[in-house]
Amino acid sequence: MLTGKTALVTGSTSGIGLAIAKAMAKEGANVVINGFGDAGEIESTRAAIADECNVAVRYSGADMTKPDEIAAMVAEAEAEFGAIDVLCNNAGIQHVSPIDAFPLDKWDAILAINLSASFHTIRAALPAMREKGWGRIIQTASAHALVASPYKSAYVAAKHGIAGLTKVVALEVAEYGITINAISPGYVWTPLVEKQIPDTARARGMTEDEVKREVLLAAQPTKEFVTVDEIAGLAVFLTSDAARNITGAVLPMDGGWTAA
Repeated sequence: MLTGKTALVTGSTSGIGLAIAKAMAKEGANVVINGFGDAGEIESTRAAIADECNVAVRYSGADMTKPDEIAAMVAEAEAEFGAIDVLCNNAGIQHVSPIDAFPLDKWDAILAINLSASFHTIRAALPAMREKGWGRIIQTASAHALVASPYKSAYVAAKHGIAGLTKVVALEVAEYGITINAISPGYVWTPLVEKQIPDTARARGMTEDEVKREVLLAAQPTKEFVTVDEIAGLAVFLTSDAARNITGAVLPMDGGWTAA
């Protein structure tokens, strides 16, 4: 479905972003992955995707807090592939703290990576998409783009911002064959979440199953984690012709969390 096209996925060296990158590659897209981590592991991941899917896979270590590095990443991808056809803005970080004790550097970093980075990638990638008359922009938002939770002021503000940015861009590019949508997952089963469960269980005097159901999944009526493959599957669908009239949407994938 994406043969001959190129996908850039930020924050894609692990978790949701890596699943999206693999899914795009399986559909035939050349892929640019981005993120931090062990250099050897990243190279192994890059090579494995390229070999399995028979596509070109490149890695960019661009820092998503730095607009000049973001612009350079987009320019390098366009120089090699001609255009970024599918832009997936997935990079994100989190910090939890009462607002009156929220560290200023954490606020700035979360807004930069979770919100401003999307502005910078979209701004850089749109001209080539317009020229081709086709493009798909997919934002990884969160249930927190639609509802709030205490102690997550920066994250909730950023994800609400992603929802607004998505809607504005959709209106601006609607006549150019370009769509933009935001996927808003609830709690997702990732290695990072899995590692937190034993410590949380000990701290709260609960079993690990109780932590999953009564803490992490308390807001999700299905009491099931969203999987990275489910998110990747929706991302791939949003690139298809069947989804060409879906734009400006904030699409919950949260087990019913935001239905109430």
